[in-house]
Amino acid sequence: MKSEMNNGVPVTQVDILIVGAGPAGLAAAIAAKEAGVDSLIVLEREDNAGGILRQCIHNGFGLHRFKEELTGPEYAQRDIDKAAEMGIDVRTGVTVLSVDPDKTVTAISRKWGLQVFKAKAVVLAMGCRERPRGALAIPGTRCAGIYSAGTAQKFVNLEGYMPGRRVVILGSGDIGLIMARRMTLEGAKVLCVAELMPYSGGLKRNIVQCLNDFDIPLKLSHTVVDIEGKERVTGVTIAEVKNGKPVPGTEEHFACDTLLLSCGLLPENELSRTAGVALSPITGGPQVDESLQTNIPGVFAAGNVLHVHDLVDYVSEEASAAGTSAAAYILQGAAAAGRALPVVAQNGVRYTVPVTVHPQAAETLTLRMRVDNVYKGKALAVYAGEVCLW
Repeated sequence: MKSEMNNGVPVTQVDILIVGAGPAGLAAAIAAKEAGVDSLIVLEREDNAGGILRQCIHNGFGLHRFKEELTGPEYAQRDIDKAAEMGIDVRTGVTVLSVDPDKTVTAISRKWGLQVFKAKAVVLAMGCRERPRGALAIPGTRCAGIYSAGTAQKFVNLEGYMPGRRVVILGSGDIGLIMARRMTLEGAKVLCVAELMPYSGGLKRNIVQCLNDFDIPLKLSHTVVDIEGKERVTGVTIAEVKNGKPVPGTEEHFACDTLLLSCGLLPENELSRTAGVALSPITGGPQVDESLQTNIPGVFAAGNVLHVHDLVDYVSEEASAAGTSAAAYILQGAAAAGRALPVVAQNGVRYTVPVTVHPQAAETLTLRMRVDNVYKGKALAVYAGEVCLW
């Protein structure tokens, strides 16, 4: 890579630029380096690489990828160490301001100031963020004591602060379940976990280990209908939900000082949007083909910025494929477009990644998907027209 000055701003030429040094960005960088690309830079806005895993001090990571049980920081450190051994340029404390359609990336940092990168390929690996209270339309006052579960996790695990002592959790995603256990272990009383859906959004093992083992009640088909308190939360009221509406007469009041929200994750795609990347209305992430390339040639996406994953092992696997594809794009040139077939999700399949496939591009294809409900006694089928392929 080489740098030059343009109106006082350093402009760096680089083969592959990766936005984000979480598990996806690091895995993509390692795979690209292993594929033969030496000119690559990873930019991370936090002061440390590793992403959200740094605050996930519980175990359960790495079972698929490393065949052993690791904590989040241990999992992240393996990729951080490998990237360092391979001489990969990982720059932390750098905020990317924009990604242009021509793969020009503008960033700013305290150490390097304003920088411009001219990349031949870009891998988007910005991860996701939590759905905030404003997106949930919960009635009540705007008092202190309401946190997203991930924010509370950062307070407890990284900064040593306790968000509260009497806690109600809305949403049974994995972060919410894990924080129910974490708050209990730190001496708080978790009164209940309320879940809008008739089933939990978290892994079965987390329901058992984080709720059942600590006698924390899980109230399915319930939601928060009122938040009380002026300066600080003093209580919340939950109620049963049927057909999307609270059922009168089922209200239950809890005196508490903290409400944690674990109501889903949103792919972090502001940079993708400004770059002109086509986004899925269902996942909120980029629409990609079998190589994880977006509608902009040379721009790839992987990890939770693409669609929310259940396990970090799958994030790393997907991002490695994106890094390999980006390297192939650099070293072999853009593949001939050929015929692109749309992947149509229907009959209970909510979405798929990828959304288009070039049949001539690869001998094997990994298709990731989610269903739109709980199904039992069903099978998956893949069709090409009227022909059942699988």
